[in-house]
Amino acid sequence: MRQTYIVSYDISHPKRLRKVFKLMRGWGNHLQLSVFQSELNARELVELRTALAEIIKHDEDQVLFVDVGPVEGRGASSINAVGRPYTHPERHALVV
Repeated sequence: MRQTYIVSYDISHPKRLRKVFKLMRGWGNHLQLSVFQSELNARELVELRTALAEIIKHDEDQVLFVDVGPVEGRGASSINAVGRPYTHPERHALVV
């Protein structure tokens, strides 16, 4: 089952920040500065956390994962905005 996660990060060094941003672009939708929305299954969550752990400096940086629920349930409607409206990104099928 796929879950929707909000991934937010606070990286103290610009070089690591760029690496984390580039990694996250492949794993989700960029919502705001250091915030992404990702739809992941359990295996993908472990892969992403492992990849991030290899980039960050554990005593200086922080990455937060907020599980907002199943993709087809609450996860699709749990983000609201004040100001510029939030638009849920279109989902596209990817055949590999």
